[in-house]
Amino acid sequence: MFFNTLVVLLTSFGLSVGPSLAAVRDQDPSWHQYARSPVSKIVKPVAIVADSIIGNVSNPTGLLDGQGATVLSRSDQDDLLPAIVVDFGQNVVGILSLEFSGSQNMSTGLPGLKLAFSETMEYLTNRSDFTRSDNASGNEKLTNGTDQVAVKNASYTWTDFNGCQEDTKVCSDGLHGFRYVKIWLEALPSDAPYTSSFGSVSISGMSLEWSAYLGTADTFTGWFECSDQELTQWWYDGVYTVDLGTDTFFANETEPRGASSPTLEGKQVLFDGAKRDRDPYVGDLAVAALTSYLSQDFAEPTRNVLEDLARHQRDDGWIPPASIVDLVLYTGNTSYADAYWNTLAKVLDGYYPSNTDNTTGLLDNNADTGYGDYAFLPRSGPVTYYNALYVHALSYASQLAKSLGQEDDAARWSSRAAAVGEALLTHNLDESIGAFYDGGPCPGGAAGTVCDVHAQDGNAIAILAGVTNETTSAGILDYWQTATSQVYGNAFYDSSVLSPGDNFDQRVYAFISYFEIAARFATPGQSASAFDEIRRLYGWMATHDPGITMWEGIGPNGSAYEGAFTSMAHGWSTGIVPLLTGHLLGVKPTSPGFKTWRICPVVEGGDLTWARGEVPTPGGVIRVAWEMEDAQSGPVLVLEVQTPQGSSGTVCVPTLGLTDPKVNLDGSPITFPPGQTLVTVNISGGKHNFTVES
Repeated sequence: MFFNTLVVLLTSFGLSVGPSLAAVRDQDPSWHQYARSPVSKIVKPVAIVADSIIGNVSNPTGLLDGQGATVLSRSDQDDLLPAIVVDFGQNVVGILSLEFSGSQNMSTGLPGLKLAFSETMEYLTNRSDFTRSDNASGNEKLTNGTDQVAVKNASYTWTDFNGCQEDTKVCSDGLHGFRYVKIWLEALPSDAPYTSSFGSVSISGMSLEWSAYLGTADTFTGWFECSDQELTQWWYDGVYTVDLGTDTFFANETEPRGASSPTLEGKQVLFDGAKRDRDPYVGDLAVAALTSYLSQDFAEPTRNVLEDLARHQRDDGWIPPASIVDLVLYTGNTSYADAYWNTLAKVLDGYYPSNTDNTTGLLDNNADTGYGDYAFLPRSGPVTYYNALYVHALSYASQLAKSLGQEDDAARWSSRAAAVGEALLTHNLDESIGAFYDGGPCPGGAAGTVCDVHAQDGNAIAILAGVTNETTSAGILDYWQTATSQVYGNAFYDSSVLSPGDNFDQRVYAFISYFEIAARFATPGQSASAFDEIRRLYGWMATHDPGITMWEGIGPNGSAYEGAFTSMAHGWSTGIVPLLTGHLLGVKPTSPGFKTWRICPVVEGGDLTWARGEVPTPGGVIRVAWEMEDAQSGPVLVLEVQTPQGSSGTVCVPTLGLTDPKVNLDGSPITFPPGQTLVTVNISGGKHNFTVES
């Protein structure tokens, strides 16, 4: 990931609404019903998949309800291989166990079982949609798509640990992320003489030992709820998706594709997909870490990953890119900033300037790292995405530097951000459509030429980085909605010229769509389009198998974009959490640990009547609640905020398009110039009530 930098954004908070804004706070929280995690570390399956039973299977529900054993048996070569598919009801992750009440041999070797795991029914075949061995070699490659069991003639519990029952035979991959597991009586020829495809096996129970973070309702330190139950549920689905990918890093469980980091061994991390359990990529943290900060107040996994990346900085300043800034602003961990400030300065003041074209003032990617980006696109030249990220990183780091008293760094980075942003407008804006070019040449094109193609990533982040004014931002967003809209979201390119055959103009990344939707919320007049994109994107994932969890990428016709390999529970796709808390409630830190903050809720454009929530800060929670009512004289807004004592910040109060709005703070009128769409008020910590009416 070449020029990905220390980007990121957003945050969130809340309070209570309902019959009255304050009355609900001490009642049983209504949002508890939306939490998705299991209630304990031992998880049971919930159903047998209809029409999945093949061959001689008796009492198929026995392994679910304990009413006798489920028996798979086969006595003749002409008999079908008995099989059954068990459904855990939603994606889960951990170590599977089977309780056996015995087996019977009908030939040499114990009866053998095969197990295949999958997040979706579409990719559940006679092999798992993904196993640790798929990308392994040598001694680490234990299986070829299925886990094997030689079932003993006794009552016992078999646990799916990584390893083999008999030397190098009858092997299993161990940890799995899945919703469905297929079990059938069959033996691998290579496992002879230990297993046989004949006999009978009695399964009296099945369970999974949960390995990931168990985010039950009582562990939430932040929450969100609004008048739209679907939006509310998707917020908690996003949290659950990140929970699935928050786990302890162990080399014998991690995908062995050069993905093991000894310095992470035994530490909590945010993985690159629960199914693959892969060494984390930093780009994922731009979204997954925010989801974690805003829900579980569990920063340790993010901190561990960022520290590990910082330890691998090269002499020229390049670092597997990271967001130190978010960690410090959201958690208040200034000691982390002190420890890694030189790392941050070295990448901003060393590596990036050394890769800047002095003629254009833009970063010029020559792909010298061997990395592509989040889509493994080795884009070259003055790419808009990389330059917009650079501007964002400089501006964001400048904000942090100023709050920490690093005035020289703040001034230098702010000045350079403005210069790079101006260069981006000068060289990369396509005036014919009003959006930024991707920035590099077409495949096979001459050096110095610009390909006639535009990307979601660079355009969205340029808006968020403040490169564009409101008019240009609106033009970009209008173009993108028209050119790339799909029923399952907005595509990340407006054509496939960079990779013909890969359907880039039909591929949707929720990861990058997060930035586009955030740009819509940040641009006046675009909030309705933000809600529209949210409903298409997250609504699609919520209503298609496996349901609940959020996908790594979506391909043509709403498919899993890389087939069975696609992670269907991917933290980088959980932007719904920071979007709803950071915009519908509108709270963002402006200095470390929310010592100062900004609360600017979006109350229009989505047909919502109320929203409320709460977000943890080192000084205590920030609560926000708003409610809209229709009165004869026009709309009425009630907005409550409660912030920690000793903190301070700005509240933006929308005037609802009223001709002569009356805005009150704690019952007293606020005076402001006519024609304002937002009234900004500086307040200190505590509880405050705002009202807006005609």
